[in-house]
Amino acid sequence: MKISGKVYVAGHRGMVGSALVRQLQARGDCEVIARAHRELDLTDQVAVAGFMQKEKPDVVILAAAKVGGIWANNTYPADFIYENLVIEANVIHQAYRNGVKRLLFLGSSCIYPKFAEQPMREEALLTGVLEATNEPYAVAKIAGIKLCESYNRQYGVDYRSVMPTNLYGPHDNFHPENSHVIPAMMRRFHEAKLNNAPEVVVWGSGRPMREFLHVDDMAAASLFVLELDAAAYRANTAPMLSHINVGTGKDVTIRELAETMAKVVGFQGQIRFDTTKPDGTPRKLMDVSRLAGMGWRASIELEPGLQDTYAWFLAHEGELRGKASH
Repeated sequence: MKISGKVYVAGHRGMVGSALVRQLQARGDCEVIARAHRELDLTDQVAVAGFMQKEKPDVVILAAAKVGGIWANNTYPADFIYENLVIEANVIHQAYRNGVKRLLFLGSSCIYPKFAEQPMREEALLTGVLEATNEPYAVAKIAGIKLCESYNRQYGVDYRSVMPTNLYGPHDNFHPENSHVIPAMMRRFHEAKLNNAPEVVVWGSGRPMREFLHVDDMAAASLFVLELDAAAYRANTAPMLSHINVGTGKDVTIRELAETMAKVVGFQGQIRFDTTKPDGTPRKLMDVSRLAGMGWRASIELEPGLQDTYAWFLAHEGELRGKASH
């Protein structure tokens, strides 16, 4: 089921969306369609309907979402649940109404219960209580999966979902308050190096374990899943359990991450772990056996992935500082 024709990438300026666009354009066998937020507000039902009616894409990749770290999720819960629900509903419904047979929805590992057995299997969905700090975002992402499944069951379309682990890479969010662990840590180590700081303080004990996937691997996995033969996809999923985990299947401690980050950035000082601060969940690892059984595995190791990300950060440092000041 090779991708061809018009491919609409929603969220093409985000970390995942931009990686998808790069890979699709490099292949040169399809026409990539994209619109900036100022051109198309995905929370505007009428605007989305008009866009779909005009462009008539053959394939839709829904990578657009309102995203942020723990602080942002906890501070703006209404924004996170509302905007993500509306974006998903508008894009998926209008894709169906305009004859789109193939769609890929990108979710998040936060869909799984807070105390899910490790590594987290797809079957863990809806089996327990979610992490409270990002529950609104997680509920919206679960709704996106169920929208795809419901349209498949009722209308016979082929709408698929992939759930990535923690992502990082070029075009990540490096905001000092709203960013995730890798960009936040990279910025902190970089600034400490520039200021000749004697140490960098990392919250917690350094013992919690986390899994990280480079965004180029995520884009490659997304296109792999999208192009799977329909029979192969159905053979490895179920009508009401159709999402697929995407990750490396390996995790590292926060201490190991910090030490690798210091090496990549070139910070020569000490790393101190503030054990008075919370550790959070001890472990979050995705079970990626379903995707591996289909024939795809991640290929970018953490250190070279961080080197690539740091090179991008340095190339865009002035622009990123400007964003952070607003």
